[in-house]
Amino acid sequence: MELRHATGADAEAIREIYNREVTETTNTFDIEPRSLAEQKAWIAEREGALGVLVAEIDGAVAGFASLSEFRPRPAYRTTVESSVYVAESARGAGVGRELMVGLVDVATKRGFHTIVANIAGGHEASIALHHAAGFEIVGTQREVGRKMGAWLDLVVMQRMLA
Repeated sequence: MELRHATGADAEAIREIYNREVTETTNTFDIEPRSLAEQKAWIAEREGALGVLVAEIDGAVAGFASLSEFRPRPAYRTTVESSVYVAESARGAGVGRELMVGLVDVATKRGFHTIVANIAGGHEASIALHHAAGFEIVGTQREVGRKMGAWLDLVVMQRMLA
């Protein structure tokens, strides 16, 4: 497995992984699939201080992880939000774990103070992945989203970096 920073050339592979989550699961609160242009713009928006990592297995993107702005106000600039998605075919192969380790490393090296993860309630694998990477549950927001005919809780996890 190779971990590296994403480029625009990875947009289609990232989009395929993400859009499956959008259309078939409650792992993301997005309800509209991304176009290729939107996915390229999303990667470009995270260049610089933030970032997108991809994990490759045998030359194919098996998952991706990103750091995003937590909130737009200046006082939040040292806090980032993490996201990790693994292709269905690569689950259970340690891809998520490697992406989390890489993401924490990037955030630490770039001087961020803390990482927040917002995880749909009931997604125990994602909660366990974050817990193993040093995140703690700091709260649950009840029924803040609605998707696929169900109300969704949001489990908030956090890892202090400095």
